[in-house]
Amino acid sequence: MCRLFGLSSAPLRTYATFWLLDAPDSLSRQSHRDPDGTGLGDFAADGTPHVDKAPIAAYRDRAFAEEARQEESQTFVAHVRFASTGSLEMRNTHPFEQDGRLFAHNGVIEGLDQLDDHLGEDRSLVKGDTDSERFFALITRETRRHDGDVGAGIRRAAGWIAAHLPVYALNLILITPEELWALRYPDTHELYVLERQAGGEHGSRHLDHSGSHGRMRVHSSHLADHPAVVVASERMDDNPNWRPLDAGELLHVDPHLHLTRQMVLPDAPAHQLTLEDLHPAAAASQKAA
Repeated sequence: MCRLFGLSSAPLRTYATFWLLDAPDSLSRQSHRDPDGTGLGDFAADGTPHVDKAPIAAYRDRAFAEEARQEESQTFVAHVRFASTGSLEMRNTHPFEQDGRLFAHNGVIEGLDQLDDHLGEDRSLVKGDTDSERFFALITRETRRHDGDVGAGIRRAAGWIAAHLPVYALNLILITPEELWALRYPDTHELYVLERQAGGEHGSRHLDHSGSHGRMRVHSSHLADHPAVVVASERMDDNPNWRPLDAGELLHVDPHLHLTRQMVLPDAPAHQLTLEDLHPAAAASQKAA
């Protein structure tokens, strides 16, 4: 299953070190369960988006993903991809950038010809083959139509897809230089949020998160002294304050680290897909590794 991770320390710029794929501890890790791509997105001090990513095919070079990456930003998004749509190429690897925003998605959307028709000329925003980048293009189009209101763009885009296309999951994280949004929809995959006080649950501790499946690790000594909000596909430490987003809930973290949680998709998709409905590659991408 694709792994999502987002972090906001706004308005503080935080140094954080990411290992997008932990070094293997056994030969069994070098198997078909290896990811198909890894990526990290953040922003320079002037707001310029920066994306560091690579397609990592199974059995091939893992060095890119295993190398530590230290970056400074107010917001971060990281993604480990298990491909469901699109070839193993850079252009299909998350996160994606459009209009100065960064986006990563976990799920499957079908009916892509219909989505392309709905995008019309905005299909030009899409550089690769994935359902995820098309979903992002629709969010970008709807955000423009709502005068830059990203929350409205997400609601409109996800609502249209839920009403018109076969959907397995639309979980996403979207960041700007100062803000973060996350959507869980429907209840297919979990998505968690942690409002982390300075020093964590016990005080005076740096952030050191590691996924239980050995896919991603994050460290920040800065967050021993400053609060942060973390969003992830799984609880990444033993802090008891991790909370699941409800199905259909949109989370927004503003430039002052204030959270709002809004139910934007209360109903199930009109065409809810199951694992049995998906072709084998897509089904494999959505199963927990």
